[in-house]
Amino acid sequence: MKTRFILIHTSHAGNVGAAARAIRTMGFDELVLVAPRWPDVLEREETIERASGALDVLAKARVVGSLDEALDGMQHLCGTAMVPRDFGPPTRTPRQHFDWLCQIQTRACQPCADADGDADGTNDGPPSEAPAGDLPQGVAFLFGSERFGMRNEDVYRCHVALQIPSDPEFGSLNLAAAVQLIAYEWRLHLEALGLGYAGSGALQGAQAPQGAQPEPLADAQATAAMLVHWQQALEAIGFLDPAAPKKLMPRLGQLFNRAGLTEPEIHILRGIAKTMLQTRRAPRS
Repeated sequence: MKTRFILIHTSHAGNVGAAARAIRTMGFDELVLVAPRWPDVLEREETIERASGALDVLAKARVVGSLDEALDGMQHLCGTAMVPRDFGPPTRTPRQHFDWLCQIQTRACQPCADADGDADGTNDGPPSEAPAGDLPQGVAFLFGSERFGMRNEDVYRCHVALQIPSDPEFGSLNLAAAVQLIAYEWRLHLEALGLGYAGSGALQGAQAPQGAQPEPLADAQATAAMLVHWQQALEAIGFLDPAAPKKLMPRLGQLFNRAGLTEPEIHILRGIAKTMLQTRRAPRS
């Protein structure tokens, strides 16, 4: 799994440096900044000072203009919204969610259950709730601005909203401190799986079982582009009113997140949307 930490609309240069130090301490090195307040934030004196020597992270870090640009190669998105929304991604503590991901990885690295079962393919073990194909190859942790946190539209794109347990009467947490906590918990869970550090934000794990390999999950960029295509098609057939869209598209986004779409499935869904548009535009005889 490839790990990436994404800071969105960061307003304090010191937090960028401190975040770089935090992830470097935990063995990660991939940091992406989305539209920070200072375009030259990676070269600012305060950033370098607060990095405390994690200059390799700053040298590799990218500054991009939109969240879409930061999500290349990422299939599983973890937002850090501290307040649960009325709908959208489930809210879990980091430990709860990482335990779930570890269960998927464990199943992916185990032999086929039928190998230990009876002649008819049955066995005494519980049914698997998550197939090996659900294992993401890239995991991104998203952190919002110090001033207003993550925007709703960014949270709704995520597969889960991570909530760091804190005093309910004082839930304010520094951005870099939040990055440190998430990176620490993620490292613990990766180590529990026997994963070793491979550099470049990637981590190597146990060998997958021999035989057919599961199709890779589509990345977040492909899913977002498919949703735009579907929005156009739904507007064309009159199912979605662009003047009053309400929460249809975010809800569809969450539905597709839960489905864990592969690249061929994205192509199928885009083909359906294309046909909907062509049918709507075709002249009537």
